[in-house]
Amino acid sequence: MSTLLPPVGKRSIVLVTGARQTGKTTLVRSGYAQLPYYNLDAIELREQLGRISSFRWGLDVGEAVIDEVQKAPQLMEKLKYAMDEQAIRFSVLTGSAQLMLLRSVRETLAGRITLFELFPFMFQEMLAPDRVVRPEPLFFKLVSGGSLDEVLEALPSVLLGMEQDKAAQTESFLYTVGGMPPLIHIALERERQFWTSDYNQTYLERDLADLASLNDLKPFRRFHQLSALRAGQLLSYSDLARDAGIAVETARRYLEYLRISYQAFLVQPYYRNLTSTLVKTPKLYWFDNGLLRHLSGLGSVPDTGSLYENYLAAELMKYIRTMRLDLKLYFYLTRSGMEVDFLLESTAGVLGIEVKNRDDVVKSDFSRLKALGQALGEAWLGGLVVYRGNTLYQQEPGFWAVPSTRLLQ
Repeated sequence: MSTLLPPVGKRSIVLVTGARQTGKTTLVRSGYAQLPYYNLDAIELREQLGRISSFRWGLDVGEAVIDEVQKAPQLMEKLKYAMDEQAIRFSVLTGSAQLMLLRSVRETLAGRITLFELFPFMFQEMLAPDRVVRPEPLFFKLVSGGSLDEVLEALPSVLLGMEQDKAAQTESFLYTVGGMPPLIHIALERERQFWTSDYNQTYLERDLADLASLNDLKPFRRFHQLSALRAGQLLSYSDLARDAGIAVETARRYLEYLRISYQAFLVQPYYRNLTSTLVKTPKLYWFDNGLLRHLSGLGSVPDTGSLYENYLAAELMKYIRTMRLDLKLYFYLTRSGMEVDFLLESTAGVLGIEVKNRDDVVKSDFSRLKALGQALGEAWLGGLVVYRGNTLYQQEPGFWAVPSTRLLQ
């Protein structure tokens, strides 16, 4: 992520946002160590900066890193004035609650800001943490144009030795523990559970305080847990509202809180009208499998298809949004039950992905991919069955079995 940040001197206000504890402060303090640093968690500092005149912002504050800026959104106006008057050329902001930030951005910093989103660790980051420049993962190469068969035929069919062990360990950690940075330094499972429990409580008490004024957290807490239990499922606001004992509009608002605070995200159904019976309801996923397991009560469950599907959806979405790619993630589902788990659409075409939570693949696993490929015609790039095994092989031209550890490298 640090290699994506613009250098000091470029005319821009850099905004780094994301969920709490994903390393925003560490990133900007290391990436912009030469700039003064102000943490607005300190109420005294908020008051001091609030008293500084817009006319003197460039002199008294200057180009700086301002952490937790959602605590004092009124400072955006002063930054805007200083930028417009060319009293400063560059500043860095961080914040966890995207709603307050983006509301201020739309009103005061439009056209002046560069947005970066920071997520829990991705597979590549965990696999090779010391690597400064990372190669494009396999799934991105497959949607970038060219022949799917040629790309995959050039790869070894299996990973061997330490290379495979490291990939398997990385996937196991992300799948079971998650990618929240503090957890990689905690060895004991019980201590990890304590940290995750504390994180969820802090999210309710702090992030929600930035997002909304909720006098009673109990309804949201119940909604929070019920949403986790629906990971990978079609989103029904009416069902969620009924089970949580709240109004449908309240359920919509609560889901938006989860989305804009980087807890959950939606994957939309594929829009192309191949048939009038397409389902038009999105699916709900979570950015971190560890937090999802804790909330849903599945922490002790070693393996489920929904958890594996959520893990892959999160890894794909984290990379797409981190790299700000012109790449869309969809699923395909008709009312008659014809379903393909994921579609990746780029300017080159559409790649289909079926997810199988097992160590082997059978011929019938490709049937729905083949049917969809025929319907899409020239837009179809090929189909993958992504699974837990270690062998990459071609089932027939344009259709491959790909281990998930290979897809994400």
